[in-house]
Amino acid sequence: MKRCGWVKLNNPLYIAYHDEEWGKPLHDDRSLFELLCLETYQSGLSWETILNKRAAFKQAFHGYEVKKVAAMSDEELETVLQNPAVVRNRLKIFATRSNAQAFLNIQKSYGSFNAYIWSFVDKKPIVNHVIDYRDAPAKTALSEKISKELKKQGFKFVGPVCVYSFLQAAGLINDHEDSCAFK
Repeated sequence: MKRCGWVKLNNPLYIAYHDEEWGKPLHDDRSLFELLCLETYQSGLSWETILNKRAAFKQAFHGYEVKKVAAMSDEELETVLQNPAVVRNRLKIFATRSNAQAFLNIQKSYGSFNAYIWSFVDKKPIVNHVIDYRDAPAKTALSEKISKELKKQGFKFVGPVCVYSFLQAAGLINDHEDSCAFK
C-alpha cells in the first residue's frame, strides 16, 4: 500500500497517524483542540517525538477536555513540567492553558471551534495536488491569515508553519501525495 513519503515505515505510530488521522476532515472540538496542542508542542521538534509523547500529554492535560485544561492551576502545570514523558518546555506547557482559554472564548463567540476554523475554508477541504511531500509548502497565505487571527484571539505558539501543519492534520487541507492510497 502506497503512503506519503514522509511516513516512517519503521514506526507504527507514524503509520497509524497517517492512515487513520492525518488529512481526514475533523469536526470534533475536543479532537481539534488536541491536534492544535500537539502542533504547538512540535514547534522546533520532530513529529516523531510528539507522537511518542502523545499519550502522556493526553493524560497530563485531562484528555484535552478544554474546560479542565483552561482551569488548570500554575501548580498543576508545574507538575506537568516535572513529567519526563512530555516535552518539558515551560512556555509550551503554560501556553496549553492559555490556548484552552482562547479556545473557550472562540466556542462562546462562534458556537464551536469547528465552525470558526472551517469558516476559513468555506466548510470544505482544500485538496492540493502533491507529487512529492517535499514540494508541499510549509506555510501559505491562508495559514498566515489564520495565524494572525488566532494570535488576536489570544493563542500562543501558532505561527503560520504550525497553523499550516494543523490545517493538514485536521483535514482542512489535504496534502496527501497524489499517489497515496489515503488521498
